[in-house]
Amino acid sequence: MRGVIESHLEGGALDSLAADVRHGMGLPLKEIPPKYFYDARGSELFEQITTLPEYYPTRSERELLNRHAPEIAELTGAEELVELGSGTASKTRALLYAMAGCGRLRAYIPFDCSETVVRECIELLEEAFPKAALHGVVGDFESHLEMVPPGRARLTAFLGGTVGNFYPLERSMLLERLAGLGDWLLLGTDLVKDAAAIEAAYNDAAGVTAEFNRNVLHVLNRELGADFDPDAFEHVAFFDVQNEWIEMRLRALSDQLVSIPGAGLDVDVSEDEEIRTEISAKFTPARIERELGEAGFRLERFFTDGAFGLSLARRRG
Repeated sequence: MRGVIESHLEGGALDSLAADVRHGMGLPLKEIPPKYFYDARGSELFEQITTLPEYYPTRSERELLNRHAPEIAELTGAEELVELGSGTASKTRALLYAMAGCGRLRAYIPFDCSETVVRECIELLEEAFPKAALHGVVGDFESHLEMVPPGRARLTAFLGGTVGNFYPLERSMLLERLAGLGDWLLLGTDLVKDAAAIEAAYNDAAGVTAEFNRNVLHVLNRELGADFDPDAFEHVAFFDVQNEWIEMRLRALSDQLVSIPGAGLDVDVSEDEEIRTEISAKFTPARIERELGEAGFRLERFFTDGAFGLSLARRRG
């Protein structure tokens, strides 16, 4: 493999997980951060979710990228692409080809929390883009954005609606930090629409999302020695109209006492008590433009099919 991979999670990932679980289990509504969905099994399940008929966001975003990648490459003049939450670059392949087609693709920097995924990503792209430097970064973009190597003529892609997993204050802080990575930002956001369509995307008939949701308990069992019984929880997903976000939760089917040795906790969970595992905010175009503006960006283009949006923004100044 000719690419470079830098990992910044070694030794600290387990401590962060334990700290997040201690904090989350102490809240009035217990909570587990959604970033812990994505172990190897969780990533596999999410890939399955993206192919389900009910789950429109990935399909919509990919079609928008395929249609508008040449315009994005031309308008930005970008020579480097940083992708946060890259996976195997399946979302940005059209953009990489468009940049290479312009003769400008000098470097691709995939950023993900899984070293296995980053390695697979680089191995998949080495032959397709032999002239591009491939520099993988393994980390948590809440903590390790400063580890992205410096560059120039750069476009940062933050796709998949992942920005919606952050609460408003956290989201505004993250967007401000993204301005430090480069001049251009391509942001993928799911849009406010009929609640039934949104809820269907998170309550698929095949039950894959339910299995994905419960998988986070398997992660805690494996990494922290917890004794959750994932089958003793049911998947819940609903659209919160006031906050304009989807919430995913796990609802206990019985009273339980759960031991989490790795976090130094014993947790009482009552029957019908719920643990929040994800929020996924949905946006209006006006809200996207406002939040980008507050973070120091100017919205240059907004591409949409009515269900999903791609915002191309440029850092002011």
